[in-house]
Amino acid sequence: MFIEEPSPPGFEDSIRKLVTKEVASYADESYTDSLGNFIFMKKGTSPDLPALLIMAHMDEIGMLVRYIDSKGFIQFSYLGGFFDQITLGQRVLIHGSKGSIFGVIGTKPPHLMDIDERKKVVTRKNMFIDLGAASAEDVKSLGVEIGDPITWIGPYQELSNDLICGKALDNRVLLTLMIEVFKNAKPSAPLICVASVREEVGLHGARTSAFALDLDHSVGLGISLDIALAGDFPLIKKDESPIYLGKGPTITIAHGRRNSLQDGYIIHPGVKKFLIQLAETHDIPYQLEIMEGGLTDGTEIALTRRGIPTANIGIPTRYVHSPTAVASLADIKNGIRFLTLIAENLPEKLERP
Repeated sequence: MFIEEPSPPGFEDSIRKLVTKEVASYADESYTDSLGNFIFMKKGTSPDLPALLIMAHMDEIGMLVRYIDSKGFIQFSYLGGFFDQITLGQRVLIHGSKGSIFGVIGTKPPHLMDIDERKKVVTRKNMFIDLGAASAEDVKSLGVEIGDPITWIGPYQELSNDLICGKALDNRVLLTLMIEVFKNAKPSAPLICVASVREEVGLHGARTSAFALDLDHSVGLGISLDIALAGDFPLIKKDESPIYLGKGPTITIAHGRRNSLQDGYIIHPGVKKFLIQLAETHDIPYQLEIMEGGLTDGTEIALTRRGIPTANIGIPTRYVHSPTAVASLADIKNGIRFLTLIAENLPEKLERP
């Protein structure tokens, strides 16, 4: 699932090479655009129909080397949404000119903190990365410099009950799902898949690619693929996120800012009807989701040019934006079935009720 491949926003080259190799023998056409999105297509049996656009982002949250002090300790910037309490104490890799260099994120130990300090959350500005270097010159000799990308270490692991764990499940799980559907689906309409870049820092890849593709191919339906926020573990109230691992992929009804759903997306009613009927006809379990506090590439797809009927389909995931995210293989398999059916049963036109 490419989970361990480092690919923070703006540095997606290595994951793009893997995706390119994976789909090369299945695509009628493929290319990388100027921003770094990788686009691959099947013509379909009826190439004059409006196209189906499926998009999953390649990038994961990451960091950048921001400053190297005289003793060789490194301060860093975030690329994407981090929670400081998870960052502290993690093992990381800095991807420099001489390869990936191992480091740890440190701070003052509690033994040396006063009582007030111990009560406070340690924030990023009070953390640093220790490579074992003795000076700034030592760091430079390792091939590390300001602007180098950083990813944390979170290897793929299998848990009980067909659950999996690792870093970058957001969004490698959905990227894998898209690739499997592309390989095996037999679409009637043209099928265009986009492995997009820089989603975690502002949906950049979706914005540029959707515009160009709709201009060139006339997209009839857009599907973004991203994780769904599972709430089936302690400390989450049922009404905060009634999404469960093992109960099927999600259909996102709306998402956006926490207090108002502003700047997000609302599903096209014709698309909602089509997806629910398709899932129920084929006995695919699904969950309806409203996600407060996040955006997906579907936001940009929906607002492209004159507007594209759009949906977001997700895989429930626990502990998102950590090196220990958890998802269900059963949900992933059902997601592949669902998306394959969408590609093979696309209506010629999606009407508003």
